[in-house]
Amino acid sequence: MSISLHEHLLTLAEACRRMPGRPSISSLWRWYRRGVRGAKLETIVIGGRRRYTSVQALERFITATTAAADGAPKPVRTAKQRQRSIAAAERELLREGIGRRGKSTQP
Repeated sequence: MSISLHEHLLTLAEACRRMPGRPSISSLWRWYRRGVRGAKLETIVIGGRRRYTSVQALERFITATTAAADGAPKPVRTAKQRQRSIAAAERELLREGIGRRGKSTQP
């Protein structure tokens, strides 16, 4: 999921002040760049100058890292969800002029 402009945006410095334990801004940069236990903090750049996250993105990040720490399995996509994702990706490739029309005969 990505950050929507309808979410409550925060600068990374503001996010540090609002989080429990008050992590350093370098921690948030690390969470955005490298992630923690497979989860990355979602951020956006507005105007090419300042990086923002959101309250909702922080919640998603905390939920994901907590689940990973607890050993909870990641949600599994159904076959139908997987097929929809593949179809959407193929449509996007066609829009960009990369995909092929019709089905491939190769396995």
